[in-house]
Amino acid sequence: MAEGVKILARDVVSDSFGRLERFKLRRRRFDSSEQDLDREIYDVGDSASIFLYDPKRSCVLLIRQFRLPVFLATGRETMIEVCAGKLQGLDAATRIVEEVKEETGLHIGAPRFLFEAFLSPGSYCEKMSFFAAPYAQEDRISDGGGLAHEGEDIEVFETTLDEALAMIDNGEIIDAKTIMLLNYAKRMGLMETPAAR
Repeated sequence: MAEGVKILARDVVSDSFGRLERFKLRRRRFDSSEQDLDREIYDVGDSASIFLYDPKRSCVLLIRQFRLPVFLATGRETMIEVCAGKLQGLDAATRIVEEVKEETGLHIGAPRFLFEAFLSPGSYCEKMSFFAAPYAQEDRISDGGGLAHEGEDIEVFETTLDEALAMIDNGEIIDAKTIMLLNYAKRMGLMETPAAR
């Protein structure tokens, strides 16, 4: 624990899908004064996401699925996203390959690690690992769609990178991890330099 932070109290509020805890802490501020803070932290576990692209056909693969918080906030029934999922005790690279198989029906090789990021560090512990991997039509082993027993109902579709970026501009894509990966892919030219398969 850093010298400038002291945990005064820590209580579990809920421990179901994730773990919600309430903290009381004392922190030394940048001006050396001390401040007491109350915070609630939600830990749903770390995760991984992936930019899937077919370099031969110049397309990217995205998914569409229901997200309750988005529905409650906006009335939208579905979100357009990149493939992603919780690590469930596995390393990020292994887990994202399994997630791709479950959600998209594709069997991919080893993904390329891009970067890590905390998506909402003010209240969530979740750290996401971001990957990219090429795919081809012959990599399809099923229709995908996710795991029904986990409540998943996923639609898989393809588009071009430029069309996906336009979906950000017109408000169709409002998912942070997807916006990050699509913009990273464009900026770094991932579609222009096909990775070895």
